[in-house]
Amino acid sequence: MDRDVLIHLPVILSVARCRGFAAAAKDLGMSASAVSHAVKTVEDRLGLPLFARTTRTVSLTDWGMDFINTVAPAYLEISEAMERVQVAQGQVSGLLRINMPYLSLHKTITPVIKELHRRHPKLTVELFADNAMTDIIADRFDAGIRLGGMIAQDMVTVRLAPPFRWVVVGSPDYLATRGTPKSIEDLKHHTCISYRMTSSGRVYQWELMQDDVEIRVETSISMVVNTGQFAIELALDGIGLAYMAEPSISEPLRDGRLVQVLPETSSMESGLFLYFTRSAGRTPKLRAFIDTAREVLKL
Repeated sequence: MDRDVLIHLPVILSVARCRGFAAAAKDLGMSASAVSHAVKTVEDRLGLPLFARTTRTVSLTDWGMDFINTVAPAYLEISEAMERVQVAQGQVSGLLRINMPYLSLHKTITPVIKELHRRHPKLTVELFADNAMTDIIADRFDAGIRLGGMIAQDMVTVRLAPPFRWVVVGSPDYLATRGTPKSIEDLKHHTCISYRMTSSGRVYQWELMQDDVEIRVETSISMVVNTGQFAIELALDGIGLAYMAEPSISEPLRDGRLVQVLPETSSMESGLFLYFTRSAGRTPKLRAFIDTAREVLKL
């Protein structure tokens, strides 16, 4: 095998995956010129162009597509074999990329990551927090974390948090000034902190229970945020009522900085789950995360 081709395979695969030289350079921690040089070296050795370049796009040629489809699975097998050898020696290394909503970061994930780092200091963990419905395969994540109802049925799931309630809350100052709503209908007369969904751009409708039936409620759009943390801060400052996952506000509820209203309308959520493809679940780095999470979270 040509050594110059072999040594530059990670660069070729990254350019194909990232669909660009600059993005691949960022992905690999290299300069764009070094990436370009690596691609040119491989193309010169093969005598065929792997990529079609324009000023705006980089795409695989037919030869490039055939090359990647052949080489990528073999390269993955080599990487996994190396990981298995390291695991046999008591080591887990590599890069573990997990996509998750902001909701899951603090109480669920932080203690897991702390213990995972203690056990496997050579493992690099990249946590990417966003609330969009990210395609973890297309965006090269090893796993994602989402609410149970948002996960595709063909994914493998592992529970990370028990079922919880969605609740409507406000600060004592807000309730003293504006009054406490007694019914869902009363919400029309209150400042409700709404949430705009990143993926669709729609304003989320509060899902409340009425006569044992879950209904979607359009609240007054006088305050809109795109993260739950903003909603919590605004509610604590007495700006309005917020619709929040109960675990995310357990401390201010416990110490009285926030008060639940309309408790009979609370709806249940199935909980947070780690999800991943069946093949990703066999990698040592993800198995290490799952084993650590199960022990730390006691689920």
